[in-house]
Amino acid sequence: MKRDVPCPFTPLLPNLKRRARRLTNNPADAEDLVQDTIVRVIARQKSHEKIDNLPAYTMRTLHNQARMQWHRHAPPEELNDDDASTPAIAMDRLICAETLHAIEQLPDNQLRLMRYVCAGETSPKKLAHLTGWPIGTVMSRLARARDRLREVLEPNE
Repeated sequence: MKRDVPCPFTPLLPNLKRRARRLTNNPADAEDLVQDTIVRVIARQKSHEKIDNLPAYTMRTLHNQARMQWHRHAPPEELNDDDASTPAIAMDRLICAETLHAIEQLPDNQLRLMRYVCAGETSPKKLAHLTGWPIGTVMSRLARARDRLREVLEPNE
């Protein structure tokens, strides 16, 4: 004779259904959500992973399932005119290339300083330490390098 084994989910079903109805828009979706949740939990149990607190784990799984459904069924955002095209970066790249080329044309002592500046070092004290030059020399060479770059990059201004 076959013995009925109580289902561990039976006492959890009222709370799961109530929560699923709050998380979904209609009763059919709520039922599907509860069923998907139970299937996931059973699959975990069959993989011989221990679940310490079945009610809490099942409720958390229900929430995760609902969140995955929201992401899957999220309506696409409407595009605005601003979103329809990507900004042109060709001019920015051209300006950067021109600037780098102008820096490479500087005299060696100015070029050395500007390479440090391009690498992110802007402290005159640190630049003086790196080059071994006095701070005044660093400052004057940086000023001359910047003036030269302005002349090359902004000839009409």
